[in-house]
Amino acid sequence: MPLALHLTDDPAAYDDVVRSLPVTSALQGWGYGEARRLLGHVPTRYLIRDGGRTVGALQLLRKPLAPGLSLLYAPRGPVLDDITRLPEVASAIKAIARPTDVRVLIEPPFPRDAHLLPDEIGPWKRAEAEQPEHTIAVDLTRSEDELLANLHHMARRNVKKSAKLGVTAGRDDDFEAFWEIFTSTNERAKLGAFPRAYYETMLREANRFGGEAYLVLARHEGRALAGGFFLAMGGGTYYLYGGSIKDDRPTADGEKRQDVQAPTAFYWHAMLDAKRRGYRFFDFWGIPRALDESKHSFGVFRMKENFGGDKIWYPGYEYALSPLAPFVKRALRLRKDLNNYRRRGTTQDVL
Repeated sequence: MPLALHLTDDPAAYDDVVRSLPVTSALQGWGYGEARRLLGHVPTRYLIRDGGRTVGALQLLRKPLAPGLSLLYAPRGPVLDDITRLPEVASAIKAIARPTDVRVLIEPPFPRDAHLLPDEIGPWKRAEAEQPEHTIAVDLTRSEDELLANLHHMARRNVKKSAKLGVTAGRDDDFEAFWEIFTSTNERAKLGAFPRAYYETMLREANRFGGEAYLVLARHEGRALAGGFFLAMGGGTYYLYGGSIKDDRPTADGEKRQDVQAPTAFYWHAMLDAKRRGYRFFDFWGIPRALDESKHSFGVFRMKENFGGDKIWYPGYEYALSPLAPFVKRALRLRKDLNNYRRRGTTQDVL
């Protein structure tokens, strides 16, 4: 019997499936879809059934492209009990697609090594993902001592230095402090961002039905200097947004403040927090596909690499639902290039 998509309006039951199956991601959670709704993307949630048995879940975002045209997108999805079901999922999506849907893009939450990356999975064709394809993930099932030993020696030194200088880090409800750090980092690196309401909605909605959205901040003498926004569900937590700022406060003697290594403290304590709460892995979310020392992303990569995780790849795949699909794909790439050039003076992507 072929797989079938069953529409659901029960967020708790839906998130329970997302949380419990092995091939999954927090971006398939109900709350993430509610945040994307603010961007004009309409989320629709389905349980994937094989006969009478639920074997997966799928959050599809319908993204308007032009009058009479739309794109279906499954952010880091679909959720499945077995990745080998992917070819059947294409037929199930085609059965519920509208005539206006041009193509569907998926990002199977099943990390691959580059040499194992297939160009095709049944009817799915390799395509550029919307989320960062390359990332670093740390195995949190190891002991705290093992995690510390696995850090680069400079990171270990900076963890100890930050603690000695009085830096504290942990979960924090101060959204204003996070927003200052996040927006300052984006302006400095010429990065884009969604409206503030997007992050506030995700922070609220992702906590309602079985997932978690939370902030971690690193502070020195009360001032938040580094921090990030995390989305978690099932076995993992994902560092989606964040950054750091310099401490520009004057010292008592008027001297320039020393670097207290707040970003290192932030990452380290965010990992420990996730471990203590039972998460099995920590996803650093996004490293460059090609290294370039002249780019901001290179420094971000080096920082994340220092924490001893494994480099993995989450590829994207597409399925054409209309003969217009190749033309729409080309137009979207041109639009992205133009936005990159306007923002940073280059057509190259950040990652």
